[in-house]
Amino acid sequence: MTDADWDAVQDIYAQGIATGNATFEERVPAKADFLSARIPELRIVAEDTSGAVVGWAAASPTSARAVYRGVIEHSVYIDQAKAGRGIATQLLRELITRARVNGYWTIQSGIFAENTASRALHSKAGFREIGHRERVAHMTYGPYAGIWRDTILVEQRL
Repeated sequence: MTDADWDAVQDIYAQGIATGNATFEERVPAKADFLSARIPELRIVAEDTSGAVVGWAAASPTSARAVYRGVIEHSVYIDQAKAGRGIATQLLRELITRARVNGYWTIQSGIFAENTASRALHSKAGFREIGHRERVAHMTYGPYAGIWRDTILVEQRL
């Protein structure tokens, strides 16, 4: 992921936000905030044959504590017009490979319980569901505004 990818990355992120099933974020953060919160070697994009960005994956540390230095939380987003073509699978596999090479030992994420596509993707990639957080946050925007949401915690131990 480079600076030149930002417009596409933020557009794809905005698509996910609009669904209400991708993140608790209400809006795409500023580029500087987004990039500074994510591990540089784990910020990746997928491009189509014309070079257009069609998806991205990124990871952040879960804690500043040294004992958790090998634990990261990740996200995978795909342009909705390109969904169902295996792009998310490729991105997630590449993220896992890069995480392992860079010494991380656990990759985790919280997925909305209703997001069955993401849950299936992660299961297929070797993640296991290790917890169900009930009513963990109250949505303030989009199609789920005013609703308490559950998330499923998934992890893969590298």
